[in-house]
Amino acid sequence: MDISIGLLTSVIVVFILLFMCVIIVSQGYEYTLEKFGRYTQTMSPGIHFIIPFVERIGAKVSLMETVLDVPSQDVITKDNAAVTVDGVVFFKVIEASKSAYKVANLRQAMMNLTMTNIRTVMGSMDLDELLSNREAINARLLVIVNGAAGNWGTQVTRIEIKDITPPRDLVDSMARQMKAERDKRASILEAEGDKQSEILRSEGTKRSMVLQAEGRLESASKDAEARERLAKAEAVATELLSEATKGGDAKALNYFIAQKYVEAINALAQSPNQKVLLMPLDIANLAGTITGITEIVRQTFGKEKPTK
Repeated sequence: MDISIGLLTSVIVVFILLFMCVIIVSQGYEYTLEKFGRYTQTMSPGIHFIIPFVERIGAKVSLMETVLDVPSQDVITKDNAAVTVDGVVFFKVIEASKSAYKVANLRQAMMNLTMTNIRTVMGSMDLDELLSNREAINARLLVIVNGAAGNWGTQVTRIEIKDITPPRDLVDSMARQMKAERDKRASILEAEGDKQSEILRSEGTKRSMVLQAEGRLESASKDAEARERLAKAEAVATELLSEATKGGDAKALNYFIAQKYVEAINALAQSPNQKVLLMPLDIANLAGTITGITEIVRQTFGKEKPTK
């Protein structure tokens, strides 16, 4: 009976020792191995064997990316504006031994490091630059924090500033400034539109005056041509009259004078400024002149009749 209990106890002890010898490291983790309290190696994912009571697991370090929320804090900018800022940082362990033995609390250290550098970087910028260059702030923070976290075997993959909240009175002032800028741009655009409209209107007036001048010039040219043709016709008529007079035919001269006389009377009669027309006419001479014209016409047409 005692032998059976002793054997069972030995089996249990052996089983416990074997269980203590076998270490299984899960995927995404690395374990540090210590021998008599001194770090010896880093155990990667898989099955490992250790010597019980001589070697032990020092730290179980996650290699997966960790997300750390940075709490809100007040920051004084370069132009003495107080803003409230919060953010988020993404990091992962790349050397398990450094993260386990070079920093006591990695998460707390990363949070304090990020908050301190946020105050430093954003405190060296003006408020306008702070609100408009968020990507530049993230890039600067990433370089600074990543350089310091490298000593802890940690790599910072991304830092994002989530929110920048200026004071309420400053927000109202910025809104009024933005409204003033928009009103200014609207006034400038309206003035530019009026200027362009005046230019187009002036160009249209100029073009209209040019077209009117060209029309008047063309009309004057046509009038000159008409007067020239009329003068030529008068010259031809005068020449024919002169030839007829040289031949001793006074009827042609009477015809020419009578024609001009009738045209002058017609012009006087058609004048819009004359309501009553008084003319001391010599009826006998006019009748004689008309008789002479009739005789000239009869003789002219009588000569043109063909002989049978």
